[in-house]
This record gives sequence, structure tokens and C-alpha cells, in this order.
Amino acid sequence: MTAAVTIAELNGFDRARFVAALAAIYEHSPWVPERAWPRRPFADVAALHAAMADVVANAGEPRQLALIRAHPELAGKAFARNELTTEYTTEQAGAGLTQCSPADLSHLADLNARYRDKFGFPFILAVKGYDRAGILEAFTRRLERDRATEFAESLRQIDRIARCRLDAQIEG
Repeated sequence: MTAAVTIAELNGFDRARFVAALAAIYEHSPWVPERAWPRRPFADVAALHAAMADVVANAGEPRQLALIRAHPELAGKAFARNELTTEYTTEQAGAGLTQCSPADLSHLADLNARYRDKFGFPFILAVKGYDRAGILEAFTRRLERDRATEFAESLRQIDRIARCRLDAQIEG
């Protein structure tokens, strides 16, 4: 995670520095802050988040799908190999996923595989405020949905993750 900055500082950054400061907000997708940069100045974090969410909403389905697929599975292979971004690791730890038993990890691996097989992208959940039981319940419930509903829900969850990351990274 990068050092905290203020909205005023972000508004004054050139494009490269702005993108670098916000590159981790949307998982492996620096194109989001890149496209939001011209909309400066932002009055506050909410305005910055709204601009970035609008960039995603208007990106078109292929780019949105790439964004969804840029997210790792919850407690999946990247998690086991310690290959997650700092932000994702912190978020999963906060939900208790780093304390999963082997049985929990096996159950999550099964749910991840079923979800990916059904929808063609990973299950995404903004885990802040969830515990393992709540995550498993959401996973099971969402497996019953259709692809279009889950695609839209994945984008909503990504925007929630982005807002949490912005709140953690931007002062005041």
C-alpha cells in the first residue's frame, strides 16, 4: 500500500504520479485512475470514487470482464502461494481468511471452482465486515444466480473494494 495522500495533493499530481498513487485501487488495473485523471479536481474521496466507478461503468464489457478476472479467488491458489497484492492480503486477513483450517480452505477451493466454472470469472466480495461464515453464506447464495446478475454484482463489489482502499489511502 502506498503512503497516504490528500485529495489536494492528488489533484496536483501529474498524470503519471496520479496513476502511480492510485494504481492499486482497482486490482491490477491502472487504466482506471489513468482515465479518471482528466476529471480533476476532485472535491473529496467520494467524488474521486464516483469518477473512478464511472470509468469502470463505461469501460465496456470486455474491459470490465478483464477487471473482474484481474481479481484473485478468495483464499485461492494465489493466496496459498503468497502472491496477492498487499491490499488484497490485508483485506482477506481482516475477514479471517488467513486463519482458515484445511477443511475451510478445501471448501473454499470447491466453491471457487464451482463459481469460476459457472460464471467464467472469480467470485468477488468486498470482505470488510464479513467473517468466514458470512463469506461462505454469500458464496453459496450467489452461486444460485445467473451470469448477468453476478457480472453486475462483481462490478458492485469491486467498487466497494475500491472505496475501502481509497478511504484507507487518502487522508481527510
